[in-house]
Amino acid sequence: MTEASVRLLGIRHHGPGSARAVTRALTANEPQIVLIEGPREADAIAHLAVHPQMRPPVTMLGYAVDHLDKAVFHPYASFSPEWVALQWAGDADVPVRHIDLALANTLGEWPSEPRTLHADAEQRPADPLAELASAAGYDDAERWWEDVVEHRNGDDAAAAGDGPFPAIADAMTVLRSAYEPDLVPADPIERRREAQMRAGIRAALKDGFTNIVVICGAWHVPALVSAADPKQARADTALLRGMPKIKVAITWVPWTHRRLASATGYGAGVTSPGWYHHLFTHPGPDTIARWFTEAAVVLRANDYAASAADVVEATRLATSLAVLRGRPLAGLVEANDSARAVLGDGTDTPMLLLSNELIVGTLIGSVPDHTPMVPLARNLAAEQKRCRLKPEAATKSLELDLRKPLDLNRSRLLHRLTMLRVTWGHEVEGRRSAGTFRETWELIWEPELEVRLIEASALGTTVEAAAQAAVVQRSLGAQSLAELTDAIEQCLLADLTEPLPGIVQLVADRAALDVDVSHLMQALPALVRTVRYGDVRGTDAEALVGVVRGMVVRVAAGLAPACSGLDADAADTVAVEINDTRSALSLLGDHELTAMFHSALAELVERERVHASLQGRATRLLADGGAMATDAVERRVSRALSPGTPPNDGAAFVEGFLGGSGTVLVHDTELLGLIDNWLTILDSDAFVEVLPLLRRTFGTFEVAERRQIGERVRRGTAEIDTSGDETLDAERVAAGLHTIAQLLGAGR
Repeated sequence: MTEASVRLLGIRHHGPGSARAVTRALTANEPQIVLIEGPREADAIAHLAVHPQMRPPVTMLGYAVDHLDKAVFHPYASFSPEWVALQWAGDADVPVRHIDLALANTLGEWPSEPRTLHADAEQRPADPLAELASAAGYDDAERWWEDVVEHRNGDDAAAAGDGPFPAIADAMTVLRSAYEPDLVPADPIERRREAQMRAGIRAALKDGFTNIVVICGAWHVPALVSAADPKQARADTALLRGMPKIKVAITWVPWTHRRLASATGYGAGVTSPGWYHHLFTHPGPDTIARWFTEAAVVLRANDYAASAADVVEATRLATSLAVLRGRPLAGLVEANDSARAVLGDGTDTPMLLLSNELIVGTLIGSVPDHTPMVPLARNLAAEQKRCRLKPEAATKSLELDLRKPLDLNRSRLLHRLTMLRVTWGHEVEGRRSAGTFRETWELIWEPELEVRLIEASALGTTVEAAAQAAVVQRSLGAQSLAELTDAIEQCLLADLTEPLPGIVQLVADRAALDVDVSHLMQALPALVRTVRYGDVRGTDAEALVGVVRGMVVRVAAGLAPACSGLDADAADTVAVEINDTRSALSLLGDHELTAMFHSALAELVERERVHASLQGRATRLLADGGAMATDAVERRVSRALSPGTPPNDGAAFVEGFLGGSGTVLVHDTELLGLIDNWLTILDSDAFVEVLPLLRRTFGTFEVAERRQIGERVRRGTAEIDTSGDETLDAERVAAGLHTIAQLLGAGR
């Protein structure tokens, strides 16, 4: 009877050297079955690894069907040894089994169980390979791994037999014995994981396989050697009995190099996935030259100079540095040092760019169309195709013109996803500030959004249906009127008309009962934007006009009483709400409602026990709106800055009146003179008292405004000298007017 052979290939989970060594070991002695450290449910989707549409980086996503907050990722890159083994087995028609604990167990509710540590042992190191690197005299585990594994796979000795794996197994046995003398992990789940892997090996032996290869993390190799021991089998069976269990599902989803990087918090990540991808896809003597060629392309695309001569020089420098440092080949350290010296002229700014684009990388994978997906994810894929929006791992700016059907559909999709908290895009400059028909988005697809889609799938099978359910759910649980008005605006942005009537009724009912003027003012801007811009998206917002009118009437009636007796902090908050309300009414363009609000501001100006900053803000808004004559404004300012007014109140009035803008002082000499005279009559103690507030006020002005105000004060508040030749050239003026007319369309 042929003796069974079980080869344990201890790998680094993401390493091109390990991946190439695995390929050589499998090819040199083809196994009958490949066992891989991974959840047992992965067997159902392993065959998709060789599908033509599958392109790494990708990840197995496992999640609890009834507890969608429980999910786990198993990412693979092109240089992951497990991925290479999956593809080799698929091409060679060799069966594959995953032998780690099932997701049904690991995602279950585990009872608390004490950790067990050997009396003479320390806790397992976070990175066992770093211990080996330190023993070899390296202060960088990445660099040690490159030297002993990644860069030596072309050696004849390394290529023979199972390559570096026997040596790695010996080193790990010694290392692990120092932390776990009995090779039993302290963590209860880790103990069961290794027991399950041993059980998987025994199952393959029982099924008659005599040439077995096991792909697992190097740390586990010493614990799997005893898999065939009957005594160990009995202990494993007892250990695996009674584990928690839960209903789970598993699928493939795209991953990104950025999420694979250890800097993002992924425990088994590497610091430079883009570099490792390059090493794996471009092996050979020209690896470094190709790297600097790609670096030059990135730099040129971002307006940095990088010539062919620079590429040659950087390659030579990196090779020379490797020789000087006694390394077999130039590694990432040498490449970075050379790039900084030659391509970056000794500065770090280009290196940040190369780090993002090349060293970490922005590559995003793809999965076959028939990959198991929740219906919502499949509908989103169809919507992305319809809107010609491709998920990308790099940040992409998207300008939308809502007058174009395609851009309008894109906007609706992005807003609907935002309502589902699938934040594929962030609106950085929308119609609120840049015009009615324009939106600017920044898009970046994060793998975690796949989990958000699964969570949102409970709300509906399509993006539209799920978004409608989400906004209804959110509206019913809204704690404030502002949340409801925001929901209405979101509905119109996302073109969700079905929930609108119900939410509008909720707003009307809540507004009729809400006696807090502050709540009403917080809710008004979103409602007004909805009324004003509803026609842009082809929606009917007329039902909201009556609600807006009723809210403005109640704000106008209750504003002055609501502002009585407020302290400075509360006054600052109300001032912002008053500003927003005035801006909203200006946008609405209803003169009757604006006049009503101006009457409330006029009452606020004259009312006692109102904070001086609010009175100053009300005075400025009335002046800007043409509801208070210039001489009346000056009298009101003069009264607020009179000797009978406490200095702090005067300073607060000035802060509220100027409101972060010094434009009025630039153009109104009389007003500037009033403030200047007020400052000159303050005694030293009062001046010191109000100085911090005044400094804060004037510190918010633009530099040009402060400069012009200083000029006016230096000249004694007189007009800035405009003496000189003011004669205008008629021909040049005519040319300018013609250009303006063309821009405005008057000449067409």
